[in-house]
Amino acid sequence: MKRDETSLKAFIALKRTNDAIDIAIRKDIRKYGLSVTEFAVLEVLYTKGPLTIQTIRDRILIASSSTTYVIERLIEKGYVIKEQDTKDRRTFYVSITDAGRTVMEEIFPMHAAMIQSFFDCLEDDELEILKEALKKVSARVSNII
Repeated sequence: MKRDETSLKAFIALKRTNDAIDIAIRKDIRKYGLSVTEFAVLEVLYTKGPLTIQTIRDRILIASSSTTYVIERLIEKGYVIKEQDTKDRRTFYVSITDAGRTVMEEIFPMHAAMIQSFFDCLEDDELEILKEALKKVSARVSNII
């Protein structure tokens, strides 16, 4: 098979795999009454600690208006709080609350186990090769765009 055909088939396989994983993740997270974006915000605050709204936006790659909306929804649920920076009143920090931390302590291990299960069909060396290959492709695409 020619390299161009193999590249196209690899792209299709990657896209189908990504779509299937995305569906599974959305379904899993919905069980906990969260959207994927809400979960992403909670996850970044759970693992990184308090962050500015801009940093959250950059970390989870969503639009500015969406970030504010998602944070407001999480505030309503009691999972995060937003506080104004005392030195720069234009800046707000978002922190996970005890309730948000409790939810993540319950959800995160099960979510991580589900993601791990996606790769149970691979041997350890195959998983490492896949990870490194995807990093190479990602870096290449980033350099092109």
